[in-house]
Parts: sequence; C-alpha cells; structure tokens
Amino acid sequence: MSADAATPAPSSNFIHAIIDEHNQTSRFGGRVHTRFPPEPNGYLHIGHAKSICLNFGIALKYGGKCNFRFDDTNPSKEDQEYVDSIMEDVKWLGFQWDGLYYASDYFEQLYEWALLLISKGKAYVCDLTADQIREHRGTLTKPGKNSPYRDRSVEENLMLFQRMRNGDFPDGSRVLRAKIDMASPNLNMRDPVLYRILRSHHHRTGDKWCIYAMYDYAHGQSDSIERITHSICTLEFENHRPLYDWFIQELGIYAPQQIEFARLSLTYTMMSKRKLLELVRDKHVAGWDDPRMPTISGLRRRGYTPEAIRNFCRRVGVSKTNGTTELGLLEYFLREDLNKRAARVMAVLRPLRLVIDNYPEGPIDEGVELMEAVNNPEDPEMGSRKVPFSRVLYIEQDDFREDPPKQYFRLAPGREVRLRYGYFVTCKSVVKDASGQVTEIHCTYDPATRGGNAPDGRKVKSTIHWVSAEHAIDAEVRLYDTLFTREDPNQVDEGHDFTENLNPKSLEVVSGAKLEPSLRGAAAGSSYQFERLGYFSVDPDTRPDKLVFNRTVALRDTWAKIEKKSK
Repeated sequence: MSADAATPAPSSNFIHAIIDEHNQTSRFGGRVHTRFPPEPNGYLHIGHAKSICLNFGIALKYGGKCNFRFDDTNPSKEDQEYVDSIMEDVKWLGFQWDGLYYASDYFEQLYEWALLLISKGKAYVCDLTADQIREHRGTLTKPGKNSPYRDRSVEENLMLFQRMRNGDFPDGSRVLRAKIDMASPNLNMRDPVLYRILRSHHHRTGDKWCIYAMYDYAHGQSDSIERITHSICTLEFENHRPLYDWFIQELGIYAPQQIEFARLSLTYTMMSKRKLLELVRDKHVAGWDDPRMPTISGLRRRGYTPEAIRNFCRRVGVSKTNGTTELGLLEYFLREDLNKRAARVMAVLRPLRLVIDNYPEGPIDEGVELMEAVNNPEDPEMGSRKVPFSRVLYIEQDDFREDPPKQYFRLAPGREVRLRYGYFVTCKSVVKDASGQVTEIHCTYDPATRGGNAPDGRKVKSTIHWVSAEHAIDAEVRLYDTLFTREDPNQVDEGHDFTENLNPKSLEVVSGAKLEPSLRGAAAGSSYQFERLGYFSVDPDTRPDKLVFNRTVALRDTWAKIEKKSK
C-alpha cells in the first residue's frame, strides 16, 4: 500500500466496528476494498487529507486494497491540472493506490444502465427547465409535483435519450430523470436528474460525449463496478444513500456498503472548494499553493510535513457528529514533528546592530571565533556546526528595550544576558538616529563565559540569538498568519460576503533578514528551526542570489503572550 504511510490507529472506531462485523459474517468474503474518489475540480485541502488517511488507513489495517478514482463527470469544472495536483498530493502524503480509475472509464456502462432503467419504466426524458424542475420538487413539508413528461412511453424515452446522446438537442433543453416518488420525504428521491446535455470538452474523453451523468448517478455504480466493499463518505451523503441503494437494486448489480462520517472542520479555515477557487480566481491569494491556503499543496509549500498531517488526522479520528477542530491541534502535531527533524539555526529577522567594545579588533579572519552549535538537541546524530562570532553582531530589535517593562528579561541598559553559544554581554550604551530610534547597541563581554556559562556561577535570566554581521547572508522571510480573522470564515451578516473576513495581516514580507552562513545554498523545501522564532521552510521562489523562507509555524513566545495580554 505504501512504504512510508502511517500505521493505522491502534484504537477502533465505529467504521472499524462495522468492518469487523462484516468480516465475522463474511458479508464480503473477508475482503476489505476502499476507494478515494475526488472530483478533479480543484486542489485537495486538509479536509481531503482526512479522507485520504481514512480510506488508505482502513485498507492498511485490514490488509485490503484502496482504489484511487477520479469522479470526472462534470467537464465544465474539471481540468488535467487538478488531476495532476491531486495525484501528487496523495503520493506526498505517503500513500500508493492499488488501482487508478476514472468514472469516465465507465461512461458507456453507465449509459447502458440508463437504457435499462428506461426499459424498466424507471427513468424518463424530461423537458422542464432547471428552474421548473426546482419548482416542481417541493419542500421538506410540501410534496413535489409530477413532471408533465413523466408518463412518456418507454419507446419515446429510449428514442429521446438516444437523440440526446447523438447531440440532436441544445444544452440544457432536456434531462434524463429517475422515476421514483415525487412525494418522498427524502428530496433526493423525488425523480432526481441522471443525465444532462452538456457540450464541454472532457480532459480524457474529448468531445465524444455531449451528455454527462450526474454525480449521484455515477458514484454508486462506479463503486459497484470496482467491487468496493466499504464506500466511505462524509455525512452530507447520508440522505443520498437511499438513492444509491435504489439504483443498485433496480439495476440488480453488486452492492457496496456506504458508511458516512463527519467531515473535518478547522477554525479559521475555509473548506469549500468553490470558495477556495474564488480566492484564487479573484487573486485574494497567490494561487492554489499559496502558503496561507488550506490546500495540501499550500501546506506543503509552507513547510508542513506529511507525517504531521497524518498524525493529526489519526488524532482527530472519525465520528458521526459534526464538529470543529481547533487549528492549534494541527499546529501542535506540526511542531511535534518538526522538533524532531528540523535543524536549528540562528536568524535575525529585524536586525539591530550590536557592537562588543572590548572584543579584540582585527581583520575578519583574525577577529572571528567559531562557536560550536548543536544542530538538533532532539537528535544527537545530527551533530553540530561551527558558527562565526565576531565583534559586530546582529540581534533582534525585540530583544532590546531601552526602558524595559516588568517581566521583560532580555537586553536593556546595564543588563547582562547570554548570547546563544557565545558569551555573557552587558549593555553599556546606545546610538540613536535623528528620530530617536536606537540603531546600535554597545556592550562589553566577559571572556570567561565562552560557551554561555560563568565560572563564578552567576546566572542571567535571558538568552538571545545573534548573527555575525560580517558573515550574515541576506534573505526574504514571509511571515504567515491565519487567512481569516474569524474562527468560522463563513460567519457573515446577511448581504455580506465571506471575503470580508479575510485577514489583511495574513502575510508580512520581511526583507533584509540576516541569517547565519550555514544556510547559504539551502534547498527549496528544506525545513529549519530559527532559534526562538519558529519553524521555517525554504520557498520555491528561492534563487541562488536570493533566499526566501516561509514561516511554517511560530514557537510559543512567553513574552509575546504577556505583552499581548497587557494590551
């Protein structure tokens, strides 16, 4: 199934319980065969990742199979670009399918089955417009009304449907509908549309077809053709199950078992593909792989790992009740994974010049020390590196306050702090520009504290990071926040649009960041922890002459929380 896929959850869930019962009763002869059936009308997002992990995970747990099938029945909204991106996403998550299929592989069979339904008097060609069909459908409290074309003869329906396929009628002028029950309490059973006329180039079948099956008609039969045992769907398809069962029964074909589960909802996250497409189309974001997007490609570009996503999906689990998961839980699993695999480095995003007045002066090669820095304390095998230390350094602007507030323990006039892997330094004076802004700090250092410890045992309350000014390399750093300001992006007043909840501060581009020299030549996609700042990933926009980093996720910053609370 996969060389790298996560092992299934040890604890059972209600889907596992159903499958266990089926295996005990030999309903499917002990077979377990699932499928992941995306529509190629957009990029996959984190909600699809849950479905991917669930379907492939079930196959792994039971030693079964999982098909990958594109439900490509709506060519007007589909594109080969989406097909390619979806396949890449599934592979990146660590899964390998047992068979690659398309609903378009079954167009001829679906057409023949439609003829069978017509021949049995269970389907008819209807000339009502889409609006008229909607009006005839009724409501939850009011039964629908029969179409005036409902009683056409079998012969006339067969002739008209054949002509629909031949292209004799304009788009939208006729549809094929199932003949079930216009008074059914389930609106899906009120003579649903099976086929519509649609002249649109299909990414696989070209212009061969001008009629296309509706999703509800093609989906269940495609599962039947592939002899899927357990058709895992989200809860919104629960009311569609009687219709799928009706098709299976009327056609007399193999019957899979459909099981519904609650889809994933995340705070501050949009899961509607239609609305995500709107964000891309209207250029609210830079594309489907914009690191602010919840798409798998966006998460990948931002620096998320497949392991973190799989672990998150395993933790969320499956249920029969809709709910919303905190975005912080996904970020927890991301930090947990990156903490083990990302190398630590030092970077200064908003540099402030620090001069050590009593540090030996001299040519660059002479007035430089190499400090031993640990690459990852969680993984000793990652070893260490040498970081140049010199008389002039850069530190973060936030790591100095001329008038420090209470509970601020970083550098301030007269205060001693530890430079990571370096020395204790004490601020003696500052240099300001004409506007009164501090542009340079002058310190002294204690040569006896090399490595960060004082022989006399004195302690300091803060350790700050730094970069040697002479050796620093420049980079652009993109700081990302949530794309929306509201936990539920769809929560808007009547007459307003969800885009009004977009976060104007979801992206901040920091130019002129200073990085330690070990990052020169960092490859796109590689992840690092910028010490004390967060986890960052090299963006594909990186060029040999310009490093670009995306902030994947921030670290927990105690002082930032205190300061935010005080405001």
